[in-house]
Amino acid sequence: MKKTVALLIGLALLGSSEPGWAQPGSRHGAGEEAAYGAGSVLGTLVYAPVKASFCILGVVSSGFAFPIAGQRTASNIAGTTCGGTWVITPDALQGRERVKFLGS
Repeated sequence: MKKTVALLIGLALLGSSEPGWAQPGSRHGAGEEAAYGAGSVLGTLVYAPVKASFCILGVVSSGFAFPIAGQRTASNIAGTTCGGTWVITPDALQGRERVKFLGS
């Protein structure tokens, strides 16, 4: 039974193997795509903790605003601080996608 499950998982992985980041019509070479991917990971490692801290501060602030300004304002504060971009993508590094620090 275990061998059958392992075989099925292996076939599923092999059957669905296609390049995820290297697109045939891409303007960039494989090395450049890899560099954008690495930059994306490093950018996200720096950006995500800052964004998470800002979101946490927004949620705390919305908690203080709730009894004073009401549910709608508290929801707007939390939505604005926690919305927006959370991951830096290769498209953002190439200028094809905007990084939005605040949500709408």
